[in-house]
Amino acid sequence: MMIPLTSLEELVARFEVILFDSDGVLTRWPSAIPGAPEAIAHLNSLGKPFFVLTNDASALPETRSVRYSKLGLDIDPSRIITSGLLLKDYFSTMDLVGSKCVVLGTEDSASYVQQAGGEVVPFKEEFDVLVIGDQEGFPFLEATQNVLSNLFLQIDRGETPYMVLPNPDLTYPEGDGYSFASGAVAGMFESALAQRYWNRTDLKFARLGKPHPAIFEEAISRCGTRNVVMVGDNPGTDIRGANQMGITSVLVYTGLAPVDLTVLPDSDRPNYRLNTLGP
Repeated sequence: MMIPLTSLEELVARFEVILFDSDGVLTRWPSAIPGAPEAIAHLNSLGKPFFVLTNDASALPETRSVRYSKLGLDIDPSRIITSGLLLKDYFSTMDLVGSKCVVLGTEDSASYVQQAGGEVVPFKEEFDVLVIGDQEGFPFLEATQNVLSNLFLQIDRGETPYMVLPNPDLTYPEGDGYSFASGAVAGMFESALAQRYWNRTDLKFARLGKPHPAIFEEAISRCGTRNVVMVGDNPGTDIRGANQMGITSVLVYTGLAPVDLTVLPDSDRPNYRLNTLGP
């Protein structure tokens, strides 16, 4: 069944609020995707409500807004919803406020944890909570070796630290190519844990971002309406998450979208296709 093609103008006319993914839709760092700055400027001129829903937990909304501005994207921090913001509710719900946390990621990744009530400790120390905030911003080999060793030691003693992954993405578009994301780092830890503790099924990261519902629920709460549309490039996160929430989904071809959409399972099939945010 052919998925109908749409345009940004049609989406503006039909929906009260537009939700955008970031990487692959608005940006391919370190550049904006052609047509994206003009599209955002057009929405701002119309006063059309929109939000950016990004699984990236490496930058606070204020930091990301500044980075967007340098690319010609005028996006206020209040319109940016990141997976890092979900940590506050998770820490509260799981009674983790005050816990010792090792954070693999950037300084802003650590700031998200501190804002959630966690006490950030050096990666060489033992911990109550492991948060993978990003795949960069730390000495990768040294840090992962230390963290894995402490995980083994603590689990061998009968302790089970919490493991939290705001961004479950495995890959993301960058420049002219693609790169591994923090979900791939979490998968590395999970594979090592499964090999050592083969009879344990609980040694998994709690995944917070798309396609899981929390980030969409936050967006709907801010929008004050369910008459929204999600524009994304990743069928397994943007589209699947929107479909699960009953939100109209649009797959744009500027990022991770496969050329052949017939290979997608029903859960990841968009309601509409979009070639570009431009005219």
